[in-house]
Amino acid sequence: MKKLTYWLVLVGLAFFLTACGKQAQIITLSGKTMGTTYHIKYLDNGIATEPDMAHQKIDELLKEVNHQMSTYQKDSELSLFNQSQEVDKPFVVSADFMTVVKAAIDLHQKTEGALDVTVGPLVNLWGFGPEKRTDKEPSAEEIAARKVWTGIDKLAATESEGKPALIKKIPELYVDLSSIAKGFGVDKVASYLDSIGVTNYLVEIGGEIHTKGVNEKGQPWQIAIEKPEFDGSRAVEQIVGLSNLSMATSGDYRNYFEENGKRFSHEIDPNTGYPLQHNLASITVIDPSCMIADGYATGLFVLGPEKALAVAERENLAIYLIIKTDKGFEVKMSQAFAKLMDTKKEGEK
Repeated sequence: MKKLTYWLVLVGLAFFLTACGKQAQIITLSGKTMGTTYHIKYLDNGIATEPDMAHQKIDELLKEVNHQMSTYQKDSELSLFNQSQEVDKPFVVSADFMTVVKAAIDLHQKTEGALDVTVGPLVNLWGFGPEKRTDKEPSAEEIAARKVWTGIDKLAATESEGKPALIKKIPELYVDLSSIAKGFGVDKVASYLDSIGVTNYLVEIGGEIHTKGVNEKGQPWQIAIEKPEFDGSRAVEQIVGLSNLSMATSGDYRNYFEENGKRFSHEIDPNTGYPLQHNLASITVIDPSCMIADGYATGLFVLGPEKALAVAERENLAIYLIIKTDKGFEVKMSQAFAKLMDTKKEGEK
């Protein structure tokens, strides 16, 4: 599913840190990837690779992820798989591609079918994918025809001569990993920073974030959850201190179209084929893995507030919900999220 890019404020960032009488520089890197932007900040401990070399390597890593999983790049692994009409025949893919697909299949089960990476034909039909943008509601017949092409049961992960491979059960099967690929990209960059000896950093791609260690003040990285505003303005709802954790947010208040006064969200319910109609404005998920947080954010958003909270309690997930009501917005959180906030407050005493 295509997910909107979320604005997450990075609070309290500066360019220098005073420690042991010396100034340790904060390195800031940024660029474009996956149809959005990325931003990285890390404390230079004098051990890591030179920033210019690190920047080049990160660009190369993200270019490879995009080449593997982009639905907009016609020669990407994912696009070639989607273009293939062969059924019941292994289609060899890269190890990273398979990692993401297997995670998506697992999260499909854990979210009771709400995260479905085969829902792409419906997302495209509604104008939120690579196909031409629409401002008109599809007919029931068009939706029913596309719905036949969807279903995680039509996708199989296997091996071919010792290499990871995927199998289509129908020729029309179309996989869209945009609900989880940015999170994987964040994890990939974080792993690289680990490998070159960086111990304190923040990585963000399109609003999906992973943190390690502390910021320049010696505190967990301060991240803001955006308050939903339908007029395009931006405000902070909640500040969260993160260290060695990832955060991903999904919502419906920026990417939509209207017809005859009716709002159609970019998030499609795979069970109905129609945009979501519940009152959940946004959901934020915190997890050690950004890929997992990213996938959960989409799947739980599809479920709506009540079911999302039930799954979160069952899976011990830290989630934060902003719910639309007649009187404004209401906030709810899982026990794991509340515990995380309590731990933060204790640390501030």
